[in-house]
Amino acid sequence: MDFEKVFRENKEKTLEGRYITLDKIEPLLRTINKNENLDVIGKSVLGKPIYSYTIGTGKIKILLWSQMHGNEGTTTKALFDLLNVLNSDTILGKELLSHFTFLAVPMLNPDGAERYTRINANGIDLNRDFQDLSQPESRLLRELYNDFKPDFCYNLHDQRTIFAAGDVNKPATVSFLAPSFNDAREVNEVRIKAMDVIVAMNTTLQAFIPGQVGRFDDGFNLNCVGDTFTYLGSPTILFEAGHYQQDYEREMTRKFIFIALISGLKYIYENDIVLNETEKYFNIPQNKPVFYDFIYKNIKIYYDNKQIITNFAIQFTEVLNEGKIEFIAFIVEIGELTQNFGHFEYDAKGASYSDDQDNIPKLGQKAEFYLSEKVKIVNGLPNV
Repeated sequence: MDFEKVFRENKEKTLEGRYITLDKIEPLLRTINKNENLDVIGKSVLGKPIYSYTIGTGKIKILLWSQMHGNEGTTTKALFDLLNVLNSDTILGKELLSHFTFLAVPMLNPDGAERYTRINANGIDLNRDFQDLSQPESRLLRELYNDFKPDFCYNLHDQRTIFAAGDVNKPATVSFLAPSFNDAREVNEVRIKAMDVIVAMNTTLQAFIPGQVGRFDDGFNLNCVGDTFTYLGSPTILFEAGHYQQDYEREMTRKFIFIALISGLKYIYENDIVLNETEKYFNIPQNKPVFYDFIYKNIKIYYDNKQIITNFAIQFTEVLNEGKIEFIAFIVEIGELTQNFGHFEYDAKGASYSDDQDNIPKLGQKAEFYLSEKVKIVNGLPNV
């Protein structure tokens, strides 16, 4: 299959960037509501509607939800790309609809999406609320699960830029997890089904992002939705959309999530048996938090009447400003950084540090400084 072509033909062009809100997806939901298969299943803490969309006539039932964390919209974009395929009247679309029944919740946390926060309006992380079920959004998803009785659950998320796929200098652009069902992290048939699909998706992705697929830690926490659903007997797959080189808007990552979705679904209906690919699953490198957005090396600073050669790590903070996400760079680490990588690295070769304050770098200050007065660093980047 030409996955690139399928993506180009079905990319939802009205959804771009990092800030995906209810206002942006409601027109799309109304457009695809051709057979009255769009429902308002309840409301958020602040009274915003939470939608579900059902499509397909197949016997394999897939429950998908996105933006459980409001500031994680990359997989929402990919989910709408998938919904375009399902509504495309193409051979692929018809094939998927004949094998699957999809129940999608494209935005579980619309309040968090509006505010660009991980938490909901009550300050609760919904992905730590699946035993207490203290929040209306959590209860809605649990009720959907109970009524729909899915054969697979797809838990769609974003992850930070700090993760590498193992110990190498490659970002974890896409990461997966087949969640545990007990503290011992044992493997049963439920987890094996999820692992097999992940192995298939990883095999496909290696042709596009070799060495950039990671595996999330499988420590058990029954408060998490994936662990809960696996414990209840439903194969669950966590998707994490991560960083691709120079892709802070995550438009490339969105494509790779889409490719994973399509390839995984094809694997499910083309393979009716459990192949037990656990060894291949555990061979996917585990995510390691070893990346910074910027690393500046070999910088000369003067501190306590001493000359020191050191390194800086700089990280973006994402700030919502008038409906747009701004990336503001701050110094977050000063030291050897021998175990770390930067998405952008710069060797200052002993250039002297100075700034517009007291010429001493401090943790938490904005990344605005000079290197030997020849190179100005503006928001983390050199402006020569």
